Amino acid sequence: MQKPRLGHIQFLNCLPLYYGLVKNDVLLDVDLVKADPADLAVTLVDGGLDIAPIPAIEYARHADELVLLPDIAISSDGEVQSILLLSKTPTSELDGGVVALTNASRTSQALARILLAKRWGVAPAYVQMPSDLGSMLREADAALLIGDDALRAYWQRPPHLFSYDLGTVWNEWTGLPMVYAVWAVRREFAESDPDAVGRVSQALSESLDYCRLHLDDISEYAARWEAFPAEHFRSYFDALQFRFGPRYREGLTRYMEEAHSIGQLDSVPALRVFGEAE
Repeated sequence: MQKPRLGHIQFLNCLPLYYGLVKNDVLLDVDLVKADPADLAVTLVDGGLDIAPIPAIEYARHADELVLLPDIAISSDGEVQSILLLSKTPTSELDGGVVALTNASRTSQALARILLAKRWGVAPAYVQMPSDLGSMLREADAALLIGDDALRAYWQRPPHLFSYDLGTVWNEWTGLPMVYAVWAVRREFAESDPDAVGRVSQALSESLDYCRLHLDDISEYAARWEAFPAEHFRSYFDALQFRFGPRYREGLTRYMEEAHSIGQLDSVPALRVFGEAE
């Protein structure tokens, strides 16, 4: 029997989850494919993967072809630390300016556009660039960083820049959590092999249970490879929720509605969840 092909994001935000998969020997039962979130979405939709964490906005764009795992997402209920808008001026002064968006995450790109337009009421021009803060700010007035690059900026706190944690801003504006990525399954695979999907879903849930009990160990492991203390990583892993319960699903629906309102989505799909009635 062919193993399910499971995507993997090579960011620190997925380290706790995959640490648990390794410790529980789950990787023996799946073929793991590593890539950045945008590439995982393309590969999943094209049939090169069966299950993968993908940007939340990519689920919205391909909802007819996908279903969601029920109990797991990359989310936060307030501060996230790894999605930052760094600006030379306060955001209220960015009207007519230029904002450089990292090309590594489409969900965060749309989130930044939503908050600038509707929370701060400004209309800058946008450019997409590789995630390098110095290069971005040579060409723009503000820069959106995500993932490991954003974490390093969050921990180093550049003193000459205004820093906005977009998880915090979203939560203060809407009162809801923010869902950045979801674990999606090709609908065809979910229909043809629901037992395999169920096994992967259970393994991911058990991995999360494991990581919640071992966050100190995971933080110390992460600190071996980065020039920051384990306490920094523990703070970050505490901020990440990995939850996808009712309130988080409400947050995702609100995000899709806001993305649609500014022209980043053609429509707002229903959330179709594996094992749940539509």
